[in-house]
Amino acid sequence: MTRAQQTLSIGLLLSSIYMVAFLGLAPLPEKLQTDVIPVLPFWAIVTFGAYLLAKLGYGVLTFNDVPQAHQELVKQIEQARVELKKKGVEVD
Repeated sequence: MTRAQQTLSIGLLLSSIYMVAFLGLAPLPEKLQTDVIPVLPFWAIVTFGAYLLAKLGYGVLTFNDVPQAHQELVKQIEQARVELKKKGVEVD
């Protein structure tokens, strides 16, 4: 099963469970049926957004600075400038 099929299967399962709960086909307490179930999709979207924001923040916080890669890139840029000047291309 591919990752897309697995994601689609889980999405269909969760949406089916939600529809059963939303339409009242499963016996649930009245408080849960009227107060929680209708706002469950909005809560899921907000929670997912908060998770992604936290994951992005953590990635920025732990981003590694690589000075060796910077030096190598500068050397490659200089080498390209020299080669282009030999071919008659003017580079700033």
